[in-house]
Amino acid sequence: MTQHVFDDTAQSDPAFGCEPDERTLEQLLASGFLLLDKPAGPTSHQLAAWARDLLGLDRLGHGGTLDPFATGVLPLMAGRCMKITNKILKHRKSYIAVLRFGTPPSDEELATTMSSLTGRIYNVPPEVSAVKVQVRTRTVHAFELLDRDDKDVVARITCDAGTYIRTMARDMGLMLNTSVELKELRRETSGRFGLEHCVTMDQLADAVWLWKECGQEEALKSMVHPIEKLLVDVPRCQVKDSAVAALAYGAPLLRPGLVSLPLTSKKGKELLVTSLKGEAVGYVKLKADANDIIAMAEGEIARPSMVLMDTEVYPRRWPTKS
Repeated sequence: MTQHVFDDTAQSDPAFGCEPDERTLEQLLASGFLLLDKPAGPTSHQLAAWARDLLGLDRLGHGGTLDPFATGVLPLMAGRCMKITNKILKHRKSYIAVLRFGTPPSDEELATTMSSLTGRIYNVPPEVSAVKVQVRTRTVHAFELLDRDDKDVVARITCDAGTYIRTMARDMGLMLNTSVELKELRRETSGRFGLEHCVTMDQLADAVWLWKECGQEEALKSMVHPIEKLLVDVPRCQVKDSAVAALAYGAPLLRPGLVSLPLTSKKGKELLVTSLKGEAVGYVKLKADANDIIAMAEGEIARPSMVLMDTEVYPRRWPTKS
């Protein structure tokens, strides 16, 4: 995305803040995430609670529920990272599903049915789900046959967040006039993260033991990622140190504090704000189009809609009332 640069001489004070990959373990746990390879059995909520107790954190939740029988990529969000849970829940997902048919369909019938369930489809949550049961649509980007053996079919499904694979299995049964059971489900990817980025609960427990009992934090630190890695593809603007401090306190973004802005930005658009070191400061909602902001020399250009930066990271640059 093409950026308009307002000040190419702006520099950040090395005494305050740091690049995301240089944070301490404690800083990462205050605003970071883990990627867990969920096992079959426990609920996503139970795993998040176990991890929270293991790490000794006050706040840690999961991003994207998996049914107890399902396995695979489950993001766990710590501290201030929990604020963006609803934003990462919108990421595209992919699954490997094992489907068992009461009466095996022919290859042609199976291909036709899978094609019918690709694209924009109706996807009603099953009654056992945690959300309100209502008619809604989701996009299935790909529904690929990987293998089949008599009554069992292995398929890969790439879809919008919030797509219920159990519902797709039920709909296949209705279309083929036979029972279709979802025997196994494994989430391969969530957004840009895959199984290769995940750790198991056993690995997490071992890393926590090394940290707490042996003072060795390297293993755990490699598992906890800065919040910025969840926001790589998000449209953003960059600001000076003085604006970082003000935004952390909830103050509006003023034109002199802006370093760069996407040229396509429109009034009302929400942008991620980063520091010159690449730190996530928060989200702001623009009060004018990019062209109007470029023409401004001063004044308010955006208001914060979410603050992610702690107020103690950058110093206040404005006088306090006596």
